Amino acid sequence: MADERTGFGALERAIARLRRSPPPRDEEPLATLSGPAFRATVNERLRGLERQLDEVKGRVNGLIFLLAGTVAAQLVLRLLE
Repeated sequence: MADERTGFGALERAIARLRRSPPPRDEEPLATLSGPAFRATVNERLRGLERQLDEVKGRVNGLIFLLAGTVAAQLVLRLLE
């Protein structure tokens, strides 16, 4: 139950607005595309997903190296104390 005096109601409404699905794109529905056009569309979307996945992998690897460097630095600092 949201309490309007504390502002939780406004927060819940803002979150609900963010959760709404985006408006439909003006693209042609996949069901109406011809076979070659469908394959081309799917291939383009897969290429986009691959690029995004590569970006996520790079970021995760960067975070892992950052964490490993931080742990190594902490170990060196504790050994030198």
